[in-house]
Amino acid sequence: MVKELRSDSIPFSPTKHNHVFVKFAVSFLLVGLAFRLLVSDSIRLPSVVEKPTFGEDKAETSVASQPIHQQQVSSSSDFQNNRSRTSQTEKCDLFIGDWIPDTSGPFYTNQSCLAIEGHQNCMKNGRSDSGYLYWRWNPRDCELPRFNADKFLHLMRNKSWGFIGDSISRNHVQSLFCILSQVEPGIEVYHDEEYRSKIWHFPSHNFTLSVIWTPFLLKAEIFEDMNGVASSEIQLHLDKLDEKWTEQYKKFDYAVIAGGKWFLKTAIYHENNTVTGCHYCPGKNFTELGFDYAYRKALQMILQFIVNSGHEASVFIRTSTPDHFENGEWFSGGTCNRTVPFKEGEVDMTDVDRVMRDIELEEFEKATPLGSKNGVILNLLDTTRLSLLRPDGHPGPYRNVQPFAENKNAKVQNDCLHWCLPGPIDSWNDLIMEMIQHDGTHR
Repeated sequence: MVKELRSDSIPFSPTKHNHVFVKFAVSFLLVGLAFRLLVSDSIRLPSVVEKPTFGEDKAETSVASQPIHQQQVSSSSDFQNNRSRTSQTEKCDLFIGDWIPDTSGPFYTNQSCLAIEGHQNCMKNGRSDSGYLYWRWNPRDCELPRFNADKFLHLMRNKSWGFIGDSISRNHVQSLFCILSQVEPGIEVYHDEEYRSKIWHFPSHNFTLSVIWTPFLLKAEIFEDMNGVASSEIQLHLDKLDEKWTEQYKKFDYAVIAGGKWFLKTAIYHENNTVTGCHYCPGKNFTELGFDYAYRKALQMILQFIVNSGHEASVFIRTSTPDHFENGEWFSGGTCNRTVPFKEGEVDMTDVDRVMRDIELEEFEKATPLGSKNGVILNLLDTTRLSLLRPDGHPGPYRNVQPFAENKNAKVQNDCLHWCLPGPIDSWNDLIMEMIQHDGTHR
């Protein structure tokens, strides 16, 4: 750096000799400065660090995928101890990033975890490609450590977790259960008649893991079979929470709560014991209120219940999950045959997914101040965008056992909403682990 020349930095003398010396010195400095600027303009450091290709050394990949300023501090003990920060005072956004290749692969397989639900057991059902198993979520401005089952169980000794929501919540809890079971086998101590709600216990740590199936989290009369075929419209009560979860809520130290896709189904809406409208009910003489009306009211009630419950829990509100049906829907021949993740910019959220996520963010922001005041830790588990980038991670036709064994051209129903196990949903647990350690979530 060239310092500014100040008048008081040059010795002063009234003699002519000294004036000549001063002029010579100034001229010499100006020539030197011009030469330095000329040279520096012709020599520039590259502004982009090229990422190594898949298959190069794993340690090099994790460094090169970070911003330059992050690489410079990645060797320090402070960064290793708190890798969710871009600096000592600034957190990074865990939900903005990319899926990058990861040769380490999954924590478990369908052979090492026998609790995988049949429709998500892609390997057992005959899916032959395995590339979808070798990616991990990498936030842009920090390194996200892989889930540590030993550490998680240690932190959760004498604790209880509840996953509350629809079948995606069940998908998620099975992922967590399979990972933890590689350290300590979990024991199933309860299941409901349809095996939709379950409780497992990990005796060595006195840790309890539960899932409660309540697709709306509201009181609802549902007339569907296990394959989603309806015999009548859903009757949804927009002013009553489902007691199936509210009566158990206070036993959980941690809860992961989510809704979403069920609100897109045809439903008749009830408030104050009166039908007030519906969503998609052609032929009925009811006001079309729209799914967004019901979803907002549901989230408002759910969050108000949580923050006013008097129970100081740590609660994750998970955003809704996008599907990847192409060329149709689940009931009209839609498929999902992609085998690699999307890159940023290659796909956009649908209007429906955008509306749902906006509602989730808005209602979460409204509830957070009251939650903090009442001792409730509210966390936003914003998995929508990162999930949108994984069209390759669904069962597709392999929700069925060996769907092409007899006819390679067989027409079968695809599942492009739930996730293969193991699969991309396992990364959701990496996020939760990081949040409970570094965001004040751990009690």
